[in-house]
Amino acid sequence: MSHARRSRVAWLQLGLVVVLFGLAWPVIRIGLSAGTPLWLAAARATLSAATAFVLVAALKRLAWPGRADWPIILSVGAFQLTCFFAFANLGVQIVPPGRSSVLAYTTMLWMVPLSWMVGEKVGRRGFLGAALGVAGIVVLVEPLRFDWADRTVLLGHAWLLAAGFTWALAILHARRHSWRMSPLDVLPWQMGVATVLLWLLAFTLEPAGRLDFGQPALWASLLYLGVLAGPTATWAAVSVARALPPVTGSLGMLGVPLLGIASSVVLVGEPITWLLAIGTALVIAGIAIVILDRKN
Repeated sequence: MSHARRSRVAWLQLGLVVVLFGLAWPVIRIGLSAGTPLWLAAARATLSAATAFVLVAALKRLAWPGRADWPIILSVGAFQLTCFFAFANLGVQIVPPGRSSVLAYTTMLWMVPLSWMVGEKVGRRGFLGAALGVAGIVVLVEPLRFDWADRTVLLGHAWLLAAGFTWALAILHARRHSWRMSPLDVLPWQMGVATVLLWLLAFTLEPAGRLDFGQPALWASLLYLGVLAGPTATWAAVSVARALPPVTGSLGMLGVPLLGIASSVVLVGEPITWLLAIGTALVIAGIAIVILDRKN
C-alpha cells in the first residue's frame, strides 16, 4: 500500500474512531434505561472481550501473553477499562451525556500533574493548558447554580472526573511500559480482565442490579458499545496511532466530546446552554495546549 493511500486510510479510521466514541455517550444513557450502571458496564465488557478475541484471532495474532506484558494488561484492564466503564456509567446516570463526555475526556489534563509527579518534564504551556481546562470544568459545573447539598449530583460529576483520572493512570503506565506484544494483541486479555472485575463489582455493589433483556434499548446499546465502540474503535485507534503523527491523532480525538454533545442533543434531547458551550471550549482548548506542549 502506498504512503498516500495509508494516510487516507488512517484519516478515515480517525474519523471512524471519533464517530464511534462520540456516539457512545448518548447510547450509554439509552442503555441505562434498561439496566443498572455496573451491570451494563459488565455486560458491555463481556461482549467487547468476546469481539476482541474473535477480531485478533481472525488477524491470526492471538497468543498467550508473556510475563512481561501482564503488568500492562492488568493496569489497562483495571484502570482504563474497568474503572472507566464503571465510573462513566455511574456519571451518565446522573449528568447529561454530552456534558459527561467533556468531563470524562479530561484525561490529558490529569496527565500534567501525574507526569510532573513522576519526574517527567512539563512545560509552562502544559500547566497553562491544565489551568485553562480546570477553568472549563468549573464553568461546566456551574458552581453558582450547583446544588451543593445534593450528594447525588456531586457524585455524578466526581465519577466522571474519576473516569478521566483512571484512564490517565493507565496511559502513564503504558508510556513507561516496555512493550513485547502490540497494544492490539493484548486488547482481548485486557477486556477479559475488565469483564471479570466488572462482574465482581456488579454482584458486590449492585446485588439488586438488573439487565432488562426484553428492552430493545438494552440490545441496541450493548451491540453498539460492546462490538463497535469497544474493540472495533480501539483497533482503529491503534491503527491511527501507528499511521499518523501522535499530535495529529491526539488533536483529532478532540472531536469525540464535541460529537458527544451534538449526538446527545439529537438522540436524547440534551439542551445546549451557553455555559456548556463555553466550558467545553475552555476544556478542549486546554487539552489542545497540553498536547502541543507534550510535542515540544
